[in-house]
Amino acid sequence: MRTAFREHLDGFSHDLLVLSDHVRETMRLASKGLIDNELTPAEEALSAATAMEATRQRCEERAIALLLLEGPMARDLRQIISSIYIVEHFDRMGALGMHIARVARRRHPHNAVPATLVGYFEEMSRIALQMSDKIHELLLNPDADVALALSDEDDAMDDLHAHIMHVLTQREWQHSTLEAVDVTLLSRYYERFADHTVDVAARIVYLTSGMQPDEYRLKLENERSEADFARRIADLERRFSRD
Repeated sequence: MRTAFREHLDGFSHDLLVLSDHVRETMRLASKGLIDNELTPAEEALSAATAMEATRQRCEERAIALLLLEGPMARDLRQIISSIYIVEHFDRMGALGMHIARVARRRHPHNAVPATLVGYFEEMSRIALQMSDKIHELLLNPDADVALALSDEDDAMDDLHAHIMHVLTQREWQHSTLEAVDVTLLSRYYERFADHTVDVAARIVYLTSGMQPDEYRLKLENERSEADFARRIADLERRFSRD
């Protein structure tokens, strides 16, 4: 029974990697269709829906089988529960990529993004794909410290989103109302994609440490404080000890 359990668990882990690849490719194609104003990549991004849904359903079936086969031990149970949540986040990330592709397709042959803002969306796309790459690596090599660091890249995405909202609301808008709606939605799609990436990273923190990100971050801070105190004490002893 334990052999079957391990096979299902390994299969589940592989499916997460497959789903991660689907999500990244969907975002890559959708962004190319949007930024380069190309119809074919946008269509290809939308065609990924069938493969993603099949993988998602297989993940759900594996999760049920894993929970029913054998009472998982603590770490195995954390992996199953974390993976179930990760599947849901990947599902939403894939949907957000498809939303971007739909906007690009709907506006073709016109570009949904005004030329003056294309650079911002290029950077949003770069950050989204970079975060996707790091999630894929974390699934292969879980590391709580690396997972926590993804929040810094999310901050960069948040700054871009906030700037675009400022351009739309605090400056004189030189383009159409339709373009304003598209830009607002597109910026939000990228921002939410990054948020879900951070949520996946949070699940990996829990998987590897058994703690939520805030708890793990506090633990690291306490360890650094204790190490710093120990270094200061050792320095004092070296300076003033008369032995």
